[in-house]
Amino acid sequence: MYYYLSSGFTCIVIDGFKECIVIETKETLDRGVSEPTTEVTVKGPKDAFTENYNKNLGLVRKRIKDENLRIKEYKLGRRTKTKVSLLYIKDIALKERVNKIKEKLENIDIDGILDVGYIRDFLVEDNYSSFPTVINTERPDIVSSALLEGKVAIVVENTSNVLVIPGLLNNFIHSPEDSYQKAINISMTRFLRLLALIITITTPALYIAITTFNQEIIPDTLLISLALQRNNVPFPNAIDIIILMLTFEILREGDMRLPSSMGTSISIVGALVLGDAAVNAGLVAPMAVIIVAVSSITGLLFTDLDIVNAFRWWRMIFLFFSITMGLIGFVCAGLIFITKITSMESFGVGYLEPFSPFNKSMFQDAIVTKPHNKMKYRPSFMTKNAKRLGDKND
Repeated sequence: MYYYLSSGFTCIVIDGFKECIVIETKETLDRGVSEPTTEVTVKGPKDAFTENYNKNLGLVRKRIKDENLRIKEYKLGRRTKTKVSLLYIKDIALKERVNKIKEKLENIDIDGILDVGYIRDFLVEDNYSSFPTVINTERPDIVSSALLEGKVAIVVENTSNVLVIPGLLNNFIHSPEDSYQKAINISMTRFLRLLALIITITTPALYIAITTFNQEIIPDTLLISLALQRNNVPFPNAIDIIILMLTFEILREGDMRLPSSMGTSISIVGALVLGDAAVNAGLVAPMAVIIVAVSSITGLLFTDLDIVNAFRWWRMIFLFFSITMGLIGFVCAGLIFITKITSMESFGVGYLEPFSPFNKSMFQDAIVTKPHNKMKYRPSFMTKNAKRLGDKND
């Protein structure tokens, strides 16, 4: 009874608490459906999830009207009794994965669930990996598309984000707008994002390795130009890069935390500090500013904070190995990175699927994508019902 009272219901007590009639009389206090703020697109739907639990479920049901859509509700948190729903399509999602997630949800024992992030920590098997293995989104179209691929979604009361499981590296290279453009243009854009991923992680470390330890591979003209730029700079290349990278990361964090009206001022100050002023003062070389700017700009192609923070960790790891061992250290860091990322799994699915293990037939919606009328199969590693067209159950 106390749960219903605190949730805005009216309780009619009969015969000294022996019976109780509960009537829903609560006022709906929530904001209307608005546009996404972190996953903005030019084309496509403009609606986003809100803090209203029932409204979020309705946004998914509006897109998926199939009778096989299943919604399993839980009340989690010893004190908060937060509503949490597990969403999946019965004839598409793998039963083993659904049962595993159900078991994890049922075993959650905590005082309160205040946000979807609380749920994620209990579901993720490797909490010490910097790369995210679940998708955190505010867009109903992404959740609906994921359910049709055989994934599972988790909706939590009082939060405007929804978890999608499993989350693979390929999913973070994709953008919400990819589904609403021509396939040939999407393929080029995704290739640029993959190239940006490599550049943002490796560029500073590669610059340090070449200019500090392996100068013999630099063309003479470029080597002379770099030497002239560093003529009056008091710090070595490694210190220049570290100072600029730390300054940029601090400015980025400040820009994220400040109101939008103050963000422009921070950007202007950052441009002056990182660019013209630092070079004119002779503190850093112009090439170091260019290297840090390129690695930072390529990182801005990704909006998910978890994947951006993962890039930040590995950029520092590559930098440390390059500072200590040059190109040999850079190669060692690359081997560690590849070994780590290929060994990762998300609820039984390889993190690099469909690249590793290689699955040629499932490349229809990876980096190079096909038009919707040519995609006849769901990812075979994700679902028990791989056929997308021509099946009466679809």
